[in-house]
Amino acid sequence: MVEIRQINPNDSVEELTELLHSAYAQLGNAGLNYTAVDQSLSTTVERINAGCCFVATDNGRLIGTIVVEPTSRESADCPYFAKPGVASAHQMAVAPDCQRKGIGSRLLGAAEAWARNNGFSELALDTAEPARHLVEMYSRRGYRHVDSTQGEGKSYRSVFMAKSLDNAA
Repeated sequence: MVEIRQINPNDSVEELTELLHSAYAQLGNAGLNYTAVDQSLSTTVERINAGCCFVATDNGRLIGTIVVEPTSRESADCPYFAKPGVASAHQMAVAPDCQRKGIGSRLLGAAEAWARNNGFSELALDTAEPARHLVEMYSRRGYRHVDSTQGEGKSYRSVFMAKSLDNAA
């Protein structure tokens, strides 16, 4: 049975990093150099520590993750992310053999609930513009396009999307 919970000290950062690499491999093979394609263990730790990390587990195996955090002017690649009341989600991944089973939706739901429960009125995220399947997935979930940019060192334009949490379930 799949459980969504906050990461704990017993969870392996190595296993989580391997999960990220495998989940992002297809995107990387398509030429999209997301950070998670080949990020180091220290980058995984840094990203986990930046906010609240949720994991999906199935019989003790890490099969998904997402990090949600308050936004700040210092870290914002997009001015929208620096707006008061906006939290951001990053590093969402689901193991390739577990995709298309609703786990990503449950992880996003956990991130949205965290943001709502911590006083945020919107949750923002970004993805690669060429990753149409991801843009469409977020759109179906109520996220709308708020900005786009060419990130430094990235092989793609990023699409920034946000969802109002005021009356969202």
